Amino acid sequence: MKAPVPGARLSELCALMERLLAPDGCPWDRAQTLETLKPFLVEETYEVLEAMDGAAREHCEELGDLLFQVVFQSALRARQPGGFGIDDVVGAICEKMYRRHPHVFGTGPAAEALRGDLEAVHAQWVQQKAAERREKGQKTPSALDGVPKSAPALLVAWRLTEKASRVGFDWPDATGPRAKVSEELAELDAALASGDHAHIKDELGDLLFAAVNLARKLDLDPEDALRGATRKFEARFREVEARLEALGRPAGTATLAEMDAAWDAAKRSGR
Repeated sequence: MKAPVPGARLSELCALMERLLAPDGCPWDRAQTLETLKPFLVEETYEVLEAMDGAAREHCEELGDLLFQVVFQSALRARQPGGFGIDDVVGAICEKMYRRHPHVFGTGPAAEALRGDLEAVHAQWVQQKAAERREKGQKTPSALDGVPKSAPALLVAWRLTEKASRVGFDWPDATGPRAKVSEELAELDAALASGDHAHIKDELGDLLFAAVNLARKLDLDPEDALRGATRKFEARFREVEARLEALGRPAGTATLAEMDAAWDAAKRSGR
């Protein structure tokens, strides 16, 4: 018995989408535009990120929701003059991956030389992306190109410093960015002493940027690290609320000293 072909059911999803958008399809789906779908795309993306840390079944379901957004947008574009369909989307990414992986799909001495050489493969990837940008009309492409400015600020900071490092603008190890964190913290303290709100905001931004750069040098995802710290805070604070409730001092009526004591107890409990 033959194993199922990966992607074979994608056509089923595309047909389902066409049915939803048909004149006698779903009124809600037919009312959507690329603009109205933007918040759903963002929401589904974050739900996938959360599901990646959970059970496989949940991850599968959330990936399906995200894939539906891709198919939905492609179907809407296909209905516009000069638009594209899902086959164009799949074709474009396949062609791009073929171009950027000559060490996998290419032949000859050049392809053979790249195989097994991670640094050479990475350098070739960067060169290929720069060539593609020149073809699109960017006369002087920057090493920082390709980072969407609408992405979360932590991700933008991480990607910009990572791209700069590819052309040699980087510390050799984590010692440099760790010292930079201390330097920026001292500058933030000075700004706080001045009372200048604009200056404080600027220095706080520098401190956060330096912390992201340190995370990169430690090979840690700052978004994931902050998400973990947020989950830890939430778990501890919920335990604080439960402890205060048991003492007859619900949150909002307890003193700061009582809340601090409950917080310390939550920490000791391993939360």
